[in-house]
Amino acid sequence: MNDPHGDAGAATFTASHDGASHDGACDESACDDAALLGRIGQGDEDAMAAFYREHGRVVLGQVLLVVGERVLAEEIVQDTMLAVWRGAGSFRGESSVRSWVIAIARRQTRDRLRGRRLRVVDDAYLADQPSSGPGPEVTALDRAELAEVTGAIRELAPPHRELLGLVFGSGLSLPDVAGVLEIPVGTVKSRLTAARTALGRVLNEKGQNR
Repeated sequence: MNDPHGDAGAATFTASHDGASHDGACDESACDDAALLGRIGQGDEDAMAAFYREHGRVVLGQVLLVVGERVLAEEIVQDTMLAVWRGAGSFRGESSVRSWVIAIARRQTRDRLRGRRLRVVDDAYLADQPSSGPGPEVTALDRAELAEVTGAIRELAPPHRELLGLVFGSGLSLPDVAGVLEIPVGTVKSRLTAARTALGRVLNEKGQNR
């Protein structure tokens, strides 16, 4: 996994609010992630702005799931984009650009939270979680609406939130998720089962309390 850690000596990057990410604001080559990184590596600020529009919202959503604080999450995204600005030239195409930038955000999050009590991800916590069979939790998950699922995810432990965000909110493949978390794909699958069960349990409890 590439590891572009940069200093904060570049300008602050902000996302455009004009919705330009999918309306043809840049040509096909410029919108290609790898091409954007190449231009960013050459100091192209327009490419950096396009990159932010393409990935900033997804990265913010993932970080917010983990830290639970909007202001802190936005600061971490800024740190992440600064690291992309300084380290774009180190991208070697060994993973998707989306998983690469999310991995940077994950490291930035860990650095920010180091020494604090909030656990970003504790591998031991999920390593031996049981995978229960179909039950009321799974039924509740299957029947839940998107808003209900989103609210329930926020009530889960940070490791579950992080994994579910990576799998369902970031558009990453399971191999990409495995790369971000630095664990085997099989482990991702088993932990995903445990996370879905925990999510279904929360949804089931919410349904019973109505």
